[in-house]
Amino acid sequence: MKKHPPQKLAGETPGGNNPWVDWGSFPLKDNEIQDYDVATWAVDVLKSTPKAPYFLAVGFFLPHVPLYAPEASFDIYPEEILTMPHMLENDRKDTPRSSWYNHWDVPEPRWKWFQEQNQDSLFVRSYLAAISFMDSQVGRVLDALDENGEAENTIIVLWSDHGFHLGEKEISGKNTLWERSTRVPLIFAGKGIGKGKKVRAPVELLDIYPTLNALCGLPEKVDLQDHSLLPQLKNEKAYRQWPAITTNNYNNHAVRTENWRYIRYGDGAEELYDMNNDPNEWMNLIGDSKYEHISDSLKIWLPKKNKLPYVGNYQRILEFKDGKIIWQDKPILPGDPIPGF
Repeated sequence: MKKHPPQKLAGETPGGNNPWVDWGSFPLKDNEIQDYDVATWAVDVLKSTPKAPYFLAVGFFLPHVPLYAPEASFDIYPEEILTMPHMLENDRKDTPRSSWYNHWDVPEPRWKWFQEQNQDSLFVRSYLAAISFMDSQVGRVLDALDENGEAENTIIVLWSDHGFHLGEKEISGKNTLWERSTRVPLIFAGKGIGKGKKVRAPVELLDIYPTLNALCGLPEKVDLQDHSLLPQLKNEKAYRQWPAITTNNYNNHAVRTENWRYIRYGDGAEELYDMNNDPNEWMNLIGDSKYEHISDSLKIWLPKKNKLPYVGNYQRILEFKDGKIIWQDKPILPGDPIPGF
């Protein structure tokens, strides 16, 4: 952001009162947000009609804290018709204690705090407004591509780095292995790609490289870990044998197939969710013998090699050392209360 309010709009927040952890509306023009400058740069490049072949990377900051956007973006989501995310009271009662370790003590407030401060709906509005402003900047770039006449010759990929909890699982922010944090938009468009199709099979961001490689007709690279999505881009129902795997900190993994999510934490604790019948992940099925064969079939995809983190700094680093749980270089003791919960 190139302009900030004179003081935090949300007031003092727990977890260290981080200045970035803020949201709300204040007089803000489009060109006072850096994403506008990023889009302007991309538009200028496209107007210059760059010589093909070219690769253009356009990275937007929003939606990310601080969740600031022009007032017009907030007007899209009036509070009286705002739809809040689906949540379940006491949703963490069937999750292991180790599910807290990846976000043990973070600057993003717990949802309990938002409700106590009557800021829950404003936080959701701010997130939605930030998304809509970022979407409008993507639109400026796509308009410029149409205007320079190269849209039909250009492959476009839109994706995000992570999801974001807006109260689900009783938290805000990221740093989890559940659907709300690990699922992101991934959209391909261009020559040789079907229009308006939706692929249900989970895929990975690591698949982007081999997919672009194939779409561009470049020689296949055989040393990549992931797989081209060309079959799915041609036929959205094409079979995909690999699940999507997410790792968050040392030896904490989630395995996602079309129908199931299996999680195993570094201390061996587990979760299993039926994503068809329980898309909000409200019922952990681990321990029910009826589903043991499902979790067993998913465990085989867990990474066999787990490298210890390279520690340049300890921010959000979780380690398991000599039977101890270490968060940001400080031990978590068995009797320690969960911060902010």
